[in-house]
Amino acid sequence: MSRLTIDTVYLKDTLAELLSIASPTGYTDTIVRAAAAELRRLGVEIEITRRGAIRARIPGATPLGARALIAHLDTIGAQVKMLKGNGRLELVPVGTWSARFAEGARATVFTDSGAYRGTILPLKASGHVFNDEIDNQPVGWNNVELRVDAPVFNEGDLTKHGFAIGDLVAIDPQPEFMDNDFIVSRHLDDKAGVAILFATMEALIRSKAELPVDLVVIFSIAEEVGIGGASVLTDDIASLVAIDNGTSAPGQASSEFGVTVAMADQSGPFDFHLTHKLVKLCEVNEIRYQKDVFRYYRSDSAAALQAGFDVRTALVTFGVDASHGYERIHMHALRSISELLTAFALSPVEITRDREQIGSIAGFPSQPMEDADVFPPPEKPPV
Repeated sequence: MSRLTIDTVYLKDTLAELLSIASPTGYTDTIVRAAAAELRRLGVEIEITRRGAIRARIPGATPLGARALIAHLDTIGAQVKMLKGNGRLELVPVGTWSARFAEGARATVFTDSGAYRGTILPLKASGHVFNDEIDNQPVGWNNVELRVDAPVFNEGDLTKHGFAIGDLVAIDPQPEFMDNDFIVSRHLDDKAGVAILFATMEALIRSKAELPVDLVVIFSIAEEVGIGGASVLTDDIASLVAIDNGTSAPGQASSEFGVTVAMADQSGPFDFHLTHKLVKLCEVNEIRYQKDVFRYYRSDSAAALQAGFDVRTALVTFGVDASHGYERIHMHALRSISELLTAFALSPVEITRDREQIGSIAGFPSQPMEDADVFPPPEKPPV
């Protein structure tokens, strides 16, 4: 079956709602509740793990050999490392991101006594005081501090107000939805991926089309620290497609338009057959796509494999400019990925042997090994 029509208004509105909810890794309960409420509204059966990862299931003809899609609800953030004598907070990053993009950010600190607002500043923040030194200081987390918007001027004041080592810090997204369909915001990684999953499910439910196998839609909560997909799969899942950000930058083939199909990341190549299936679906359904290889990148799929799940994995991405910084994407990519995922969910199962975790060689797939006919064969000499 061909791709389905995506409700792009729903997709954009869902993304805006997700961006409004702070969810640094380790502080995701609120966004889990919001995602669960929307899934219930859509009428989707859900399960929630102890820590808050969500599994939603759209039934197909059989649960055996189920297909899974995964995106993560958590974002990069920070954590209080030390209460400083000047009444400010020393921070460490949650997830991998540069203090260069933290400088100047507005943020929320979640303490046991309530949330406080503040700004992350370099140690030398005033040009009127430090002159050229503000441009010469090093970039790094030990060169920034969080100024809290409260009457705190020393470590004792911080303690009285309830600040403590380990408090989690959420960075403001500052979203801007442009009239030309560009979207600029922090945390598009991976709230745009989550919005894509919701738009995909909405289209499938609205179409009432029958799926050949169950579709399990997974929302993980700790991808930014490397363990998102480690404990959320079930044994009936045969293939896992992660939806995350692509890296649109010099030296990369990712684009802010269309689907970027990842062929490999730092954990190695993605599954040959599943990746080629997704590429073929793009071609058959006339969905713009490009391929890319990511060198300093891993996703939920790597965590699932390292946890011991024997599933075929693939990664489809929306190109992000300045990933883990002031990110930018385009609606064209979000819509394209949603279209591809509907086509994938409705497509026939080629490798039926994958319904069982273990089997004989019968039905096991093959990869092409024949020599490519690059040059025409030489003409036979005249007799």
